[in-house]
Amino acid sequence: MPSFLESLLPRPRKCSRGGGEFAIGSSGTVRFEGAEADVRPARDRLRAALGAGWRFLPSASPDLLFRLVPEVAGPQSYRLRIERSGVRAEAEDRAGLFYAAVTLAQLLRLSKGLLPVCEIEDAPDFPVRGAMLDISRDKVPTMATLFWLTERLADLKVNQFQLYTEHAFAYAGHEEVWRDASPMTGAEIRELDAFCRARCIELVPNQNSFGHLERWLVRPRYNGLAELPKGGAPLPWGGVHEKPTSLCPSDPRCGEFLAGLYDDLLPNFTSRLFNVGCDETFDLRGPGRSRERVAREGEGRVYLDFLKKIHALVAARGRTMAFWGDIIICHPELISELPRDAVALEWGYEAGHPFDAHGARFAASGIPFYVCPGTSSWNSLAGRTANMLANVRLAAENGRRHGACGLLMTDWGDGGHWQPLAVSLAGFGVGACAAWGVDANRDVDAAEAADACGSGGGGAALAALGDVYRLCGALRGNGTELFQLLFRPRAKPLLAGVTPETLRAVLTRVDEVVAAAPRAESIAARETEQVARLLRTACHRGLVLLGVGHVAGLVSELDALAESHAEVWRLRNREGGLRDSIARLDPVRAECAG
Repeated sequence: MPSFLESLLPRPRKCSRGGGEFAIGSSGTVRFEGAEADVRPARDRLRAALGAGWRFLPSASPDLLFRLVPEVAGPQSYRLRIERSGVRAEAEDRAGLFYAAVTLAQLLRLSKGLLPVCEIEDAPDFPVRGAMLDISRDKVPTMATLFWLTERLADLKVNQFQLYTEHAFAYAGHEEVWRDASPMTGAEIRELDAFCRARCIELVPNQNSFGHLERWLVRPRYNGLAELPKGGAPLPWGGVHEKPTSLCPSDPRCGEFLAGLYDDLLPNFTSRLFNVGCDETFDLRGPGRSRERVAREGEGRVYLDFLKKIHALVAARGRTMAFWGDIIICHPELISELPRDAVALEWGYEAGHPFDAHGARFAASGIPFYVCPGTSSWNSLAGRTANMLANVRLAAENGRRHGACGLLMTDWGDGGHWQPLAVSLAGFGVGACAAWGVDANRDVDAAEAADACGSGGGGAALAALGDVYRLCGALRGNGTELFQLLFRPRAKPLLAGVTPETLRAVLTRVDEVVAAAPRAESIAARETEQVARLLRTACHRGLVLLGVGHVAGLVSELDALAESHAEVWRLRNREGGLRDSIARLDPVRAECAG
């Protein structure tokens, strides 16, 4: 794919280059053919891209013609022809015409107005191409940040956006749960919903409804709804969860509780899909209130029965239920009993996750499903670039193989959400490109994806910092050892392989990346500086734990890190949750100071 065309993201399915160019100046005429509601998103995108000198008129011979026609190449597809005399775009639906405008706007930016003669025929591999942002692990973005990210996702032809919620919505009558969280309000959701719809993005409600409800269940008012009111759920990776996290599926009051939340939340969304979560319900494996049922009927049956009750609540409110598939996939004999309209979300965040085997199970059952890889940003400080790339490509390839109807790129905030948003941009970009076209976008790298998603030209530095975890001498799942070095208690042993030499290698690499990074005044640039600061402090803490570092200097460094974390946090996020995030560093600061 020659010239500027090879820089398009997502890369189109088919592109042929002709001879010559079309010089698009500061003025001209544009004509749209189709119903007003269907052409409006494409027209608005072109208005912003072309400038004030262009007129949008029913001209007989326009410079740019965008038409809705039947049966171009399927839903969301488009055909874009650039000739020496002008531009012609055709699509059969609202989304396809918008994507033609998005592609043309991107070409305008890349070519600086000298468009190559070409023909592009394009269509997505996955009907649903989503992004999910965690707003419940301390960090709730400002509305300005959400609008900014929505624009970036629209540029990448993403058509679904979810905000993962546990307690960060301002539920009426439940102020004690969200008071200090700076939650999303109904009015804000409605504003964001309209903003998304204008860019052909569906804002999907997302409220965890079984597990991960610790922020609710630790409070006396709600503790009686817990499966394990005193906590103690056994964790698959060892140890127990000290606080209650899951609702009791045997308590009828839990259904009433959820119904009240749904009645408050759902009317703010136009989407008819609803992600109810229901992942990691480990409390069912402990000595909880349902233990006799679990012993008698099995964990999977107890889980499925409650999931069906949730489905009934969702269906009664005119919605389709989506849910995380990690529990039900462990009970394949029960998959066929799922409600036929439910959407399973097959998630996994490691390079070797069994998307193939799990996708085959869901496909055989006839249950619609998404594949859900991750940005690999959480519990990492700087991301895990290599893991993210492998994880996304594995999900996309196997999702397409087994007929997944969507790819949802997830971004989590475990461990206090210490990674800045810039760390997640490469993952969002790579995921969007893979979801649009698996084959055409196989060579998209993390740096160009981050730049396409708003890194301000700092994608190469972010991608490189996201790979330094591979130098520290030890690898772990769901995070990096560098994150653990920063937050682990002194008594917790380091993984074998972490040595003073490996940590100094990380420090050297961080300095090299920072020295080579372009100087810029942007939020992403400041976030990148914070990422480097996090990595350096993690290494210095590791050296102290290994007995070769300077404790006195580390105390001052940790204090400065907490201050810079707060400064960078406030660039994109609300105040609520910041205190809890910083508090995760307090035990280490106190340990070093003592």
